[in-house]
Amino acid sequence: MENTSVTTNKVVQLLEEQLAYLKQQNGQLEKQNQDLLNKIEVLTEQIRQLTKALYGSKSEKSKYQAPDGQVSLFEDDPSFNDPEQTEEQSTETIRYTVTRKSMNKKRNDVFLGHVEVEEIHHHPAKLACDCCQTDMMAFSTVLVREEAKFIPAKMKRVHHFEHVYECKNCKKDSLQKAQIKRGKAPQGAIQRSIAGPTVLAKLIYDKFVQYLPLYRQVNEWARYGLLTNDKNLSNWVIRVAEDWLKPLYDLMQQLLTAKSVLHIDETYAQILKRSDGKPAQSNAYNWVCRTVASEGPVLVLFKSALSRGRAILADLVRGFKGTVICDGYSAYGELPEVQFANCWAHVRRYWLKAESKNGQIGVQYCDRLFQIERKIKHLSADERVKVRQEEAKPLILEFFDWVDRSPFFGKNAIAKAAEYTLNRKQALMVFLENGHVLIDNNPAENAIRPNVIGRKNWLFSVSEAGAQANAICLSLAETAKANGIDFYQYLVKLLTELPSLPIHQQPEILQQYLPWSEHIQATCAK
Repeated sequence: MENTSVTTNKVVQLLEEQLAYLKQQNGQLEKQNQDLLNKIEVLTEQIRQLTKALYGSKSEKSKYQAPDGQVSLFEDDPSFNDPEQTEEQSTETIRYTVTRKSMNKKRNDVFLGHVEVEEIHHHPAKLACDCCQTDMMAFSTVLVREEAKFIPAKMKRVHHFEHVYECKNCKKDSLQKAQIKRGKAPQGAIQRSIAGPTVLAKLIYDKFVQYLPLYRQVNEWARYGLLTNDKNLSNWVIRVAEDWLKPLYDLMQQLLTAKSVLHIDETYAQILKRSDGKPAQSNAYNWVCRTVASEGPVLVLFKSALSRGRAILADLVRGFKGTVICDGYSAYGELPEVQFANCWAHVRRYWLKAESKNGQIGVQYCDRLFQIERKIKHLSADERVKVRQEEAKPLILEFFDWVDRSPFFGKNAIAKAAEYTLNRKQALMVFLENGHVLIDNNPAENAIRPNVIGRKNWLFSVSEAGAQANAICLSLAETAKANGIDFYQYLVKLLTELPSLPIHQQPEILQQYLPWSEHIQATCAK
């Protein structure tokens, strides 16, 4: 009996050991299975995101605006398809505003007031009456057609002569010094060059406002009667930028760093001949700074750089003490006397990518914040802070608390949105304390858009000097645009008057040529 009992105990112990081993194996298999399921979920999410990037809508307009995610019946109608700005989002009420063209608009309303009117009168070939052969008398005039007529630009070859005068009476008197006067021609923008102010202004305007690359301008100039090449055009742009536009650019940079709030963003570019030894295929960058309208005339400043490191940012804002509104890029941080405010439009973008119920909740929180901002955008800075503290701050704290308590994990879109939001919690709340700080960095993104559009046509800069000339010209173009100035007329004025002025000896003269000065507003406003 004792042997049987011992044998039974050994069998039970062996079965228990096998059971424990099987449980351990089962646990490991379950863990592996869960890991594989998580990987499948991540890969499925990546495939969905890539498919959306390739074939989906590129707009940030949220489908959560409609009940139950229902798509609008008017989605394909261009009247209802305008891009939606982030600050205009709202989920409180659902409305569709339809703006229709006025039906009683006259055809000639498409012409601006300054367009010259030309009348062409058509009379019968024979004024004799077919019946009695007497001359017929006019009794009515009928306007049968109105059309637009285009007169192409005209090239002129201008010769400047300086006339010399002498006094004949003094010349006859041997005791008198000869009296001679000579007319003074204005200085050219580029010495010993055929390019006059209007040619240079059109060259720069076409490149930086019309986004027409230099090699394509060559044929256009030939059609007008000026034979040149893209190398000449490039040299003209660089010379004008360095000699006459850079002093204004430097003055604008001084004024910009004296502000207390800046928008900053950056985008990639390409420079073929780099001084850092990297290949031409390496990315260079264009940085942009933009002031806020609540601190006076708007300034937009571009800077070309070979990298997007923090050293470039430090050089860009040297002397600046205040708040920088930016995206979540890691270079924005740890600069002395500079506070960084992050952009809620970027936060919203992350939650919008997470197409789920939780993603919808995140987007709705952001939309409610933008709705508050839309309501207070016309208030003073102090009034904006008061409303933000009363309405926006509790909403933001509720949002952060919801994100913090939610079980978001892994590498899917919803987890990335939660991580992006929580990691920038402090910087996202800066706007609550300063009425001059905007909730998003859209002004900087809008300012850098012309560079992005132009990049598709310019493709690259050959040299760093050319890239910096591009940055200077873009800065003047976008600042002029922001202050309601016709950039072409502005360039003509600058390149006509500055070469004859002592701007290097008396730099205060440049104050009169800033886009918001009375002198420029009176002569170059649109």
